[in-house]
Amino acid sequence: MAKSRFWQRRVAASKMTISHQQPWGIKLALVVLVLGMSGAIAMWTYDLGRSFAFGPKFSAERLDLLQQQVDQLAAERDKLAAAANTIESQQNIEKSTQKQLGDQVKSLTAENLKLKDDLAFFESVMPVTTGPEGVTIQRIKAEMAAPNQLRYRVLVMQGGKGNRDFSGEMQFTLTLVQAGKPAMMQFPDAKAGEAGKLKLFFRHYQRLEGLITLPEGVTVKAIQVKVMDKGVQRAQQSINL
Repeated sequence: MAKSRFWQRRVAASKMTISHQQPWGIKLALVVLVLGMSGAIAMWTYDLGRSFAFGPKFSAERLDLLQQQVDQLAAERDKLAAAANTIESQQNIEKSTQKQLGDQVKSLTAENLKLKDDLAFFESVMPVTTGPEGVTIQRIKAEMAAPNQLRYRVLVMQGGKGNRDFSGEMQFTLTLVQAGKPAMMQFPDAKAGEAGKLKLFFRHYQRLEGLITLPEGVTVKAIQVKVMDKGVQRAQQSINL
C-alpha cells in the first residue's frame, strides 16, 4: 500500500503541472507523466507476477484492489496522452494562424505602399497638360526584391497638349560592383532582339514596372534610365542606390 500511495501522490503532482501556461512545458510534462504511468503499470504487473510465483497468495479483495489501481493508472495515462495530442494540435493551429496573419500583414503593407505610390503618381499626372513639350522621366523607383532581382518602377510623361502619341523604348544601364570590381550591365540585353525591348506607347503618360535578374554576387550602385525614339535619346534620368 505504501507503493500505491507513492504513485498516487506522483500522479497527483504530475497532474498539477498541466495548469502551467507554457505549451512546450506542458507537453513535456505530459510525455514524462505518460511514461511514468506506463512504468508504474509495468511495475505493478511485475510485482503481481512475483507475488503469485514466490510470495503468499493474494485474497480476492487484494486482487480486485490491485486491478482497480492498474485500471485507474491506465485510464489516467490514456487521458493525459489524449491531452498531449490536443495541445499539439492546438499549437499547430496557432502556428498556422500566425503564418496567415503574417502573410496578411505583408500583403497589406505592400498594398499600402502601392497606394502611396499611386497617389504620388496621380498627383504628378495632374499638371501634365500644362507642362513643357516633350517626353520626360518623372520618377524612378528601384529596390531589391531578392538577392539577385531588382524591382523597378518608372513613370514617363509627355508634356504639352498631348495631341500625338509617343512611340519608343526604355533602356537601363546598371552600375554594379562584382567581386570587388566595378562593372556595367545593360537591360534589356541587346541580344534579346525586338521581343525583349521595353516598348513605350502613350499620349500623356506610361508607367513601367518589372524585375531585372542580376548576376550572382553583384551589388547595384546606380541606375540610369533612357527613353529612346528610333535610336535618338529623348530623356534620361539616374538614381543611386
